[in-house]
Amino acid sequence: MLHPLANDVSLRGLLAERRNLDRQYLLSLTDENLLRPYYMEAGLLRMMYMPSDMHGGWESPYSHIKGTVCGHWLSAAAHIVAETGDPLLKVRGDFIVREIGRCQQEHGNGWCFPIPELYLHWLKRGKHTWAPQYVCHKVMMGLLDMAVLTKNAEALEILEKAADWFLRFTEDITPDHMAEMMTEETGGMMELFADLYAVTGKEEHRVLMERYARRDLLQALEAGEDPLTNQHANTTIPEIHGAARAYEVTGDERYRKLVERYWEIAVEKDGMFSTGGHTSGEIWTPEGRQDSRLGNMNQEHCTVYNMMRLADYLFRWTGESRYADYWERNFYNGILAQGFRPENRWEGAGGDSLRKTEGIVAYYLPLEAGAHKHWGSATGDFWCCHCTLLQANAKLYRSLYALEEDRLVVSQYFDTDFAFSIHDVPVKASQSTGLEETRLQAARPQEWKSTLRLQCERPARFTLAFRLPWWLAGKATVLVDGQPADYETDGKGYACLTREWDKQEVAIRLPKAVTLWSLADRADTAAFLDGPVALAGLTDRETTLYYEEDPAEILIPHDERHWAAWGGDWKTVGQPVNLVFKPLYAIGNETYTVYFPLKKQKS
Repeated sequence: MLHPLANDVSLRGLLAERRNLDRQYLLSLTDENLLRPYYMEAGLLRMMYMPSDMHGGWESPYSHIKGTVCGHWLSAAAHIVAETGDPLLKVRGDFIVREIGRCQQEHGNGWCFPIPELYLHWLKRGKHTWAPQYVCHKVMMGLLDMAVLTKNAEALEILEKAADWFLRFTEDITPDHMAEMMTEETGGMMELFADLYAVTGKEEHRVLMERYARRDLLQALEAGEDPLTNQHANTTIPEIHGAARAYEVTGDERYRKLVERYWEIAVEKDGMFSTGGHTSGEIWTPEGRQDSRLGNMNQEHCTVYNMMRLADYLFRWTGESRYADYWERNFYNGILAQGFRPENRWEGAGGDSLRKTEGIVAYYLPLEAGAHKHWGSATGDFWCCHCTLLQANAKLYRSLYALEEDRLVVSQYFDTDFAFSIHDVPVKASQSTGLEETRLQAARPQEWKSTLRLQCERPARFTLAFRLPWWLAGKATVLVDGQPADYETDGKGYACLTREWDKQEVAIRLPKAVTLWSLADRADTAAFLDGPVALAGLTDRETTLYYEEDPAEILIPHDERHWAAWGGDWKTVGQPVNLVFKPLYAIGNETYTVYFPLKKQKS
């Protein structure tokens, strides 16, 4: 079992930019608007008019799931505080927790949520309402993260009282009745109560965890059936998170096997698009059915985030690089591609003015020909994907490094500072990515470089293990203090250097190339990737591309150098009409196409 480094990781570069955008968005959402549905439900506010800045969309006062974003806000704020110690988010988070506690006192029975209790009783008696337990889960999740990550004791007290409400509510619900109730999204209730059980050790919280197991899903997995095809993806992913966390807190191997079976069906059997996504119209894509599933509703952002979380679980248990590979692909082509639209747009003669445009999150990542991303506004939509955006960009620091006995595992390549102890020796470390900017270098390098700097308090012998990604186009090379170093592979996708470390600089070079990712049911139609990064052609229609020997040779670097940095654009050659390709994550408002029919030219 790997132990992820989190408490002593500090982000720089790209991940810090993402976290800071997230922080800015969190701070832009006022306490008044976040708490308004809680106050109204507790009778602490009587609204005689609609404030002009009131949240709209799924957070409007007419929505059955109003108030959901506040739970995600607390969770995201807690993670940023845990990483950076941010005092403003800590003060605001503590205030929001305190006010939710005030609302709970007004209710008098443990209820602390922004929706009526009646919604849960409707659900219990079979009357349809939109996902009330989902709302409750998000609030309790935020409270738990505030309690665990920021040491807010009041948050845990509120949460335990809310759990008591659910203990009473579920007391007379049979397993069959609960299965019927869980057809309405419940979010990650099982995972939440497993997390709470891990904190408190109280048997009633384990009971709640078991009551919220999605039995029909787990039984189908146990029987070797496929319960996923054409089913709503983001209903079951959080439910399998529950099984994953139940395995960690109970040690019951049955739960682990069910999680592994879920991954086998969702990822290994059904496959993925070039981006790493799996869904169309929010449902799982069947095995071998991809061409007919390309459309304007592929890859819901919530599923990207939650499947990355599932990959994190499996990576912790196995240490296998394939799960870190999956995380990396979905970060670049999901989290980066669907959140915080690229804002900078040059305008005016000579490009001398800069315009800022708004775009918070793209609910879907369309993969049809001639697609465009539909961006949600800051306060007018509040889809579920606004909510997972907050969390996804706040907790990036947790998936980068891990310790396993006498090994430091480097699973991702991003700029960071971090610290750890191994064999009781404190170590300060940093990672810096990117190539040296040599003025006389003529062409864009086709490799990634990462430099690790280790400074041990005293010499210590341990293994440095770094991931050999799936997209490697040649043998990785390693230099220790400028000298070539041999490494061994561990059978899990990692290169290992075992030696006595003191104060060393380790340079890792990872060669990459343009590769193709074909549709499962249409081998002559493919997308292009640059390493793990999906590329998109700037065209509004399906366009056949022609090649002579190797389709990857269709693309050559384009507009590759701006001042001191290399760009990531490409262009086609030898086509009737040549196209520019950009990383999909760099697409803002442009019309794009990801998959292209390929045809070999006759000699």
